[in-house]
Amino acid sequence: MRGQLIKRYFITGLLIWVPLVITGWVLSMIISTLDQSLRLLPAGMHPENLVGFSIPGAGAVLTLAMILFTGLLATNFIGQKLVVWSEKILARIPVVNSVYNSVKQVSDTLFSPNGNAFRKALLVQYPHQGSWTIAFQTGQPGGDIINHLVGDHVSVYVPTTPNPTSGFFLMMPTKDTVELDMSVDEALKYIISMGVVAPQPHPRVITNT
Repeated sequence: MRGQLIKRYFITGLLIWVPLVITGWVLSMIISTLDQSLRLLPAGMHPENLVGFSIPGAGAVLTLAMILFTGLLATNFIGQKLVVWSEKILARIPVVNSVYNSVKQVSDTLFSPNGNAFRKALLVQYPHQGSWTIAFQTGQPGGDIINHLVGDHVSVYVPTTPNPTSGFFLMMPTKDTVELDMSVDEALKYIISMGVVAPQPHPRVITNT
């Protein structure tokens, strides 16, 4: 009896500490990465030299400020000219040009308010018929690919679990996908938890015709 109580207490403690530790670890990695932006400042302007001690997260604040300032600058006439001018310079550098254009196309697709990338959670059969998983619509096939596909197709990303940053890119017939009444955040939680954290079902509205 005492052994079962100890086991229950231990598991309860794990359920509390594991999410806290993993969350702290991830945040620590993000903040430490963003803190690298302090290297852009002269040594005399680093927090440890100004106040006598290091301030964790100072670089993260600086990074966010730089992003906001860049966005503000790029929305006016002069800023737009600077962006066009810098892109023309990058276009003249062979290797840099190909890398920059590829990354820019992906970022424009992912972060554009008008884009459809990762804005729809789909139910697809993968890796074989009868086996279902969650995927995210990333767009539609283009280029010469559409000349070899019969019917309407969509481009989807099938993430792996519990790490959704790796996965598979597929082009599937639209008729073989089911659009889910589920937000992307809910779908990601479901994938990361390996199906343990199931999203709440959304009631379907039935209209009389």
